[in-house]
Amino acid sequence: MKKTVWSMCGMCSVRCPIRVEVEDGEITWIEGNPHILKRALCAKGAAGVALVKDDERPQQPLLRVGGRGAGRWDAVSWNTALEYITEKLTGIIQKHGARSVMLSCRGGPFMDLFKTFIHGLGSPNFTNHDSGCGRNVHHASKSVYGLGRKDFVYDIKNARHLVLFGRNLFEAFRIAEANQVLDMLDAGGRMTYVDVRQSTTGLKATRFFMVRPGTDYALALGMIHAIIKKEYYDKAFIEKYVNDFDALVSFIEPYTPEWAAKECGIKPKGIHDFAEEVAMDRPRVIFHPGWMLARYRDSFYSSRALHILNVLMGNIEVKGGQIFAKGPGDYGQKGLRSLDAQVPKPSERRADGVGWKYKHFDKGPGLFHLFYNAMLTGEPYPIKALFCYRHDPFNNFPDPQAQKEALDKCDLLVSIDTHYSEFGWYSDVILPESCYLERESMVATQKGPSPRFIVRQRAVTPRFDTKPCWEIFKLLGDRMGIGKYFPYNSIEELWRWQLEPTGHNIEEFNEKGFISLADKPILFDRDNLEGRFKTPSGKIEIISQVLTDAGLPSLKPYESPHAPPKGQFRLVFGRSAVNAHGHTINNPLLFELLPENTLWINKREAGKLGIQEGDWVEVFANGATGTIRAHVTEFIHPEAVYTIHGFGRQVPLQTRAYHAGMSDQKLQRGLLQEMDPAGGGLCLCENFVTVHKSSRNLVRRVEL
Repeated sequence: MKKTVWSMCGMCSVRCPIRVEVEDGEITWIEGNPHILKRALCAKGAAGVALVKDDERPQQPLLRVGGRGAGRWDAVSWNTALEYITEKLTGIIQKHGARSVMLSCRGGPFMDLFKTFIHGLGSPNFTNHDSGCGRNVHHASKSVYGLGRKDFVYDIKNARHLVLFGRNLFEAFRIAEANQVLDMLDAGGRMTYVDVRQSTTGLKATRFFMVRPGTDYALALGMIHAIIKKEYYDKAFIEKYVNDFDALVSFIEPYTPEWAAKECGIKPKGIHDFAEEVAMDRPRVIFHPGWMLARYRDSFYSSRALHILNVLMGNIEVKGGQIFAKGPGDYGQKGLRSLDAQVPKPSERRADGVGWKYKHFDKGPGLFHLFYNAMLTGEPYPIKALFCYRHDPFNNFPDPQAQKEALDKCDLLVSIDTHYSEFGWYSDVILPESCYLERESMVATQKGPSPRFIVRQRAVTPRFDTKPCWEIFKLLGDRMGIGKYFPYNSIEELWRWQLEPTGHNIEEFNEKGFISLADKPILFDRDNLEGRFKTPSGKIEIISQVLTDAGLPSLKPYESPHAPPKGQFRLVFGRSAVNAHGHTINNPLLFELLPENTLWINKREAGKLGIQEGDWVEVFANGATGTIRAHVTEFIHPEAVYTIHGFGRQVPLQTRAYHAGMSDQKLQRGLLQEMDPAGGGLCLCENFVTVHKSSRNLVRRVEL
């Protein structure tokens, strides 16, 4: 029997909508949802079938019987594993209080379930991966607009000019976004790309700036200077909606294009020509403020400068610009019922200090890395239990060894995941989640110009003794006495409960895989945006009142990054269109396409070290070492070396990924608490490494 299942991909955090064909219980075809993606899907999404068939994933609950990380496990029943967790967790709460428990997740549209569990226990300590990803961008957006990074969407397809600072769209690979860029370019639009190396996105760009590592902020300041001095900005928009523009004019005075060009290692003419172009293309110019900007000590201010450049363009709520992300209420419709909204909010202060010690940070998921201090010191109170749902902090954050020293203060570590993560390998319990094609998810809202309700439906029966997360947290909640916050016994009951206020039902998803909440997109009246900006002043703030109250500058004077010491390089990293960080490295099909990462090194610098293309090299940093093959190229700045993130995994049950390539985060010794104080993002690229040719290279011998 053949059937179509509408679902959502789970191979990376984008969660593209998909259509799955199933015949006699086997998946025969996966494609992007034709109503949204015109059937397009990336390599990761197409490899979902291999994930189902992969035997190298957890097949039933596991309890640790040896030392943490030793890899000695007992395969047990769900009842045994859940009872173990319940007993340990109850003891921890009795001794240290519910506040001593924390939960982290990957993020995304289904967080309502996880928040309900941790808040239902009575703990405020919900967090996610974002301090190693987009917190700088989020807080920069909040400081300018009072709105977060997901409160705007970008109408790239209709833009005339897209500016990307390291936002490598064609390798980060959000299908819908990538297709919009191609449509824009086909229509005659321009794209400017800024990075320390050339990339697939840069190859498509109409202008490419290869800048010195750590100088993004300098280039953004030079662009602001050129646009203001030539009066290429939207004066009417700024007069109506922007506070303290005069402060920006004064601050920007020394940061000329000539200064910026010298600092970045590019030509001044390029900046001047760029300013002329955006003047012609305004307001349909988008400066992407970044996505993963946990990089440099001033990445928050780099992102904030990019937000300010968007303000100068006057590109808010215009075709080809930044659009307010609309929800059901903007179209006169009711939203979904929330599980977490039924839970009394814990009154206890967060252990990471967000919201009370660090008042300028958005409480939301807080900052995961700051919980390690609470584990080590017991201040402001001890953290004794950690649940990680589909989040591997060892792969996400720097210096896993330092993380382990803190985690060893915890009495319970639980990993809930579809695969063996390095954190899972160090945990006390692994609860195996069914892979995305084997599970359903709760209904969620996808905001945008045309909002919709989305859902993941199960395509095939789980191969192993695994469960979906909605069931796992229901079972845990029941055992911990908070079952009333999970008012369902099946996914169908949960769907009905969520959808009840909306007037929609789950059967409506069977037509297209989603429920559209708008006949066509609408734009708010651009001449009447009062009340849309959520800053203390109600206007766009060049000088942020929140930052000022925290004793932090809104316009920070530029500081030149340190050049690497002689013989060293700044280690930078990124991702590939083939793999989603560490999540898919062991996938059988994707392993064939990209079995290991390489180290990009500038051709001239490689020549000085006697390194040739394909040579094995040793990479050293603060006592840590990695071995990797060299990719010698002219298309990377000589101060930097680059690798794809997610490799160098050390879980022996993942035979394909085991010791394949090099781990960048294991070289980031001492960076676990190195964060941007204004943005909260970690400084993952503030790391210098030494590179030597490895003794693993074959030596030609002569027989005598």
